[in-house]
Amino acid sequence: MERVVEKALADLAALESAPIDGVLVENEEDRPHRVEAARETLAAMTRVARELVVARQNSATRIGVEILLNDPEASLAAAKMSGASFIRTDYFVDPMERPEHGGEMRIDPDGLLAYRRRIGADDVLVLADLQVKYANMLVERPLSESARLAREKGADAVVVTGSVTGEPPAMNDIEEAKRGANELPVLVGSGLALSNARALVAAADGAIVGTSLKTGDDIDPRKVRALLKELGR
Repeated sequence: MERVVEKALADLAALESAPIDGVLVENEEDRPHRVEAARETLAAMTRVARELVVARQNSATRIGVEILLNDPEASLAAAKMSGASFIRTDYFVDPMERPEHGGEMRIDPDGLLAYRRRIGADDVLVLADLQVKYANMLVERPLSESARLAREKGADAVVVTGSVTGEPPAMNDIEEAKRGANELPVLVGSGLALSNARALVAAADGAIVGTSLKTGDDIDPRKVRALLKELGR
């Protein structure tokens, strides 16, 4: 755990070399991936998130949590107990399946927001993916309908991805999501890089960026600064 925390703090410092808005902590390197969080995963994610919250107390950077694959209640618990500001959930309103992980994913937006109220975490924002990458839709519908449902069920922002990590969403997918989201922010959730940043951010309201900011396994501060410069920040 000490090495995990050290790595997280180093990545935070690299990301804060430019004026970013927040960082998202994920257990991406867990093997095997579980659908619901194990006890040790929840404990570890809460520990890491808390270390980052304390480390950035003198900055405006927000810390977020996503415990993979599909346990947004665990993400909320870790965020609440660590002092983090938001969660991301891959599954919110869209019935989807991942055959390699047991089939149909649990979808319960009402239960998730009721849990948020129950633990006093109403100030923790929920960023909800629409028709997320790597999963198959069980009920075909346009992205605008998914965005509308997410808005009506209480998401604070919606996230649009490509079909795999590192692949950006199509422009018409962003536009489609905007139609259903109305005033709700629409975020790019994959594939944003220096070469397409201006176009994607102009179409959306923000982005979650990971792969393109790394050199090897580490966040590269030079890439962070170059991306933010490209976006005029």
